[in-house]
Amino acid sequence: GIAFAIDDFGTGYASLTYLKQLPAETVKIDRSFINEMLNHSDDLAILEGVITLANTFGRTALAEGVEETEQIQMLLWLGCEFGQGFGISRPMRAEKVLSWIKTWRLDPAWHQSPEIKDELHPLIDSVIQNRARIERLQSYLTKKNRR
Repeated sequence: GIAFAIDDFGTGYASLTYLKQLPAETVKIDRSFINEMLNHSDDLAILEGVITLANTFGRTALAEGVEETEQIQMLLWLGCEFGQGFGISRPMRAEKVLSWIKTWRLDPAWHQSPEIKDELHPLIDSVIQNRARIERLQSYLTKKNRR
């Protein structure tokens, strides 16, 4: 009943080796990549790569430091469905968590398409092409396993 997570993935000692060797179910993406993903294509590219890596290795990607609706929209668009940060909830005492869960509602704005700046369009095109490659590879592997 115990699960492990690799914290602050992409920084310091949280390397690709750990992703391969540790029995962690979750990869927590460091907030430094979340903070600037809407303004810097490098951060967005790293974020997309980490989410893809997590999915490829059968891990759950969790974004740390999610604070803005636009960040949530982009994370969902990239395939990261888990996050933590002020954009979801402020920190709370343990005894308040159950009542918060009962009253919490998904913000409908989260599932609107993110507004993408012109300078990020080449990266977004790359993300779309990568998704198509992954779908083709999955289709190939599925057909191969049926034989």
